[in-house]
Amino acid sequence: MIPELGNVALILSLGLSTLLGVLPIWGAYKQDTRWMALARPLAVGQFAFVVLAFGILVSAFVNNDFSVAYVAGNSNSLLPIYFRIAGAWGGHEGSLLLWQFMLTGWTLAVAVFSRSLPQVTVARVLGVMGLISVGFLSFTLFTSNPFERILPSPPDGRDLNPLLQDFGMIIHPPLLYMGYVGFSVVFAFAIAALIGGSVDEAWAKWSRPWTLLAWVFLTLGILLGSFWAYYELGWGGWWFWDAVENASFMPWLVGTALIHSLSVTEKRGTFKNWTVLLAILAFSLSLLGTFLVRSGVLTSVHAFASDPSRGLYILIFLLIVIGGSLSLYAWRAPKVGMGGRFSLFSRESFLLLNNVFLMVTMGTVLLGTLYPLAIDALGLGKISVGPPYFDAVFVPLMVPVLLLMSVGPFVAWKQGSAQRAWLELRGVALASVVLAAAVALAVKASVGVATGIVLALWIALGTGLHLVQRLQAGAGRVSFAQRWRAIPLSFWGMVVAHIGVGVFALGVTLVKGLDHVQDASLKEGESVSAGDYQFTFKSLEKRKGPNYIAGRATFDVTRGGRHVTTLYPEKRLYIVQRMPMTESAIDRGLTRDLYVSLGESTPNGAWGVRVQVKPFMGWVWAGCLVIALGGLLAASDKRYRQRTRQPIEIPL
Repeated sequence: MIPELGNVALILSLGLSTLLGVLPIWGAYKQDTRWMALARPLAVGQFAFVVLAFGILVSAFVNNDFSVAYVAGNSNSLLPIYFRIAGAWGGHEGSLLLWQFMLTGWTLAVAVFSRSLPQVTVARVLGVMGLISVGFLSFTLFTSNPFERILPSPPDGRDLNPLLQDFGMIIHPPLLYMGYVGFSVVFAFAIAALIGGSVDEAWAKWSRPWTLLAWVFLTLGILLGSFWAYYELGWGGWWFWDAVENASFMPWLVGTALIHSLSVTEKRGTFKNWTVLLAILAFSLSLLGTFLVRSGVLTSVHAFASDPSRGLYILIFLLIVIGGSLSLYAWRAPKVGMGGRFSLFSRESFLLLNNVFLMVTMGTVLLGTLYPLAIDALGLGKISVGPPYFDAVFVPLMVPVLLLMSVGPFVAWKQGSAQRAWLELRGVALASVVLAAAVALAVKASVGVATGIVLALWIALGTGLHLVQRLQAGAGRVSFAQRWRAIPLSFWGMVVAHIGVGVFALGVTLVKGLDHVQDASLKEGESVSAGDYQFTFKSLEKRKGPNYIAGRATFDVTRGGRHVTTLYPEKRLYIVQRMPMTESAIDRGLTRDLYVSLGESTPNGAWGVRVQVKPFMGWVWAGCLVIALGGLLAASDKRYRQRTRQPIEIPL
């Protein structure tokens, strides 16, 4: 009867979420502190019951309870226990419960870490998050219940999708969902601010650390998903502009714009309407991603479900959330206002221009993702929008963003000087061009690769100069150590994140412009070359895993006749689902990856083989990690833990 307790826990959590979504908001409207005081205990209660339900589901997987339909469809007795645990979120129903676990966890975090906020603000924020929980818990209970029974229970399960039997997929969904769901916090803050009519520096200060944390988790989730696709799918790419990849990338773009907009609102009291709109859009795009993944409108290795009834529920929920929030925004935004004025050449203008480019980029990705679906829905045929479209529109829009990253910090707030900015940056520009030209000539790179190197160096050198100027401020009056300690973590976060972007841009430029790919059909003893490296197929042996059998190849890699490494790619066949899988072999280095993957065997005993030399591939992953570290540093700034004054509210 333990799975039935999971059902009961979800029902009780739904009841508490309903109370959380109604009573505190009503109390804030009536200025009744007794009703508002219920927000925190209700948040704790709903979290506790969701944790109980999630723990029961994990227990069912660990104990091979195949009477639970979801367990029978996503596990098997041969599956290693760590993959059985991951199976709890390896399918639609369980991943939805994981989403709810994350949502109630974020709600609890707001309840715990918001002691310095006004009670009325906390009541509204937690109330909005409670209403979101009502929507997802209802979806779980009525259309996607993970505790449904199957009688009589089968003797064994159908196994977890072999694509998901990977350590990366144990961590990837939780990180990605932490980012998706984390934007519900800033969304709730935005709705609470619109209800109260108060969007000021204090509101931005409350919202920014939550936004940064959600953005960091989403960055890491996208990174891990891309890394998984790189080594698991066997094609050697790391981003294919898949519709579900785009579904996570769009809220990331809006979240990036939101972080910068919140900074301006906090420091200068401007961009108020724009910041609130971005907060609404970031979470709305997270919900859109949920719809795409779970509605069955697209086919992807990342998609979960193909049940139209589920898609209809999510679509209705999406329309209610987005339509309701945008209607509230249209009503209250004129009272909120934009904030202070600034000149055309100012840091505010450059940050606004940066945000416009990010939003236009998001719009082009959204168009390329939804246009084929709209054409199909209208019965006008099927079309495919792939990498050629996205590369053609994305890169030109990103170039100005990268240029602005080094210009903005050298322009004063409110009223800047173009002459002064040029005098400070001309050395950076010259050094970037000269160094990029030297590198491009050394590796015989194209103009496009040289341009990418220039942009990467422009960001890194400009950010470094900005840091040097900050450290020089006050020289002669205080020691270097004192100046170092006086720099806030938010500034360090900006510096680290911008340098991470430079590292990422350099890695992407070199790996896309200088990689070597060679496909061949090889027998044992034969070789194929890629770049300066020679890959020799030495042998093939059979190998048995816990729930698969595999052919394991041995490849010796040499360069100029000298041994470099030995690689062991595999071709696996998972026993239960009879599904073949490719396990690539990668030798990672500071300046290159050596990549080998096995294809299919031929009747004459040869094997299809793909060998690749990918320059600076590790810099792509390192850049993403550094970007995430920058966001984490910024979110850790001590000023976000200090009490701020209570804002004056505009009555409804």
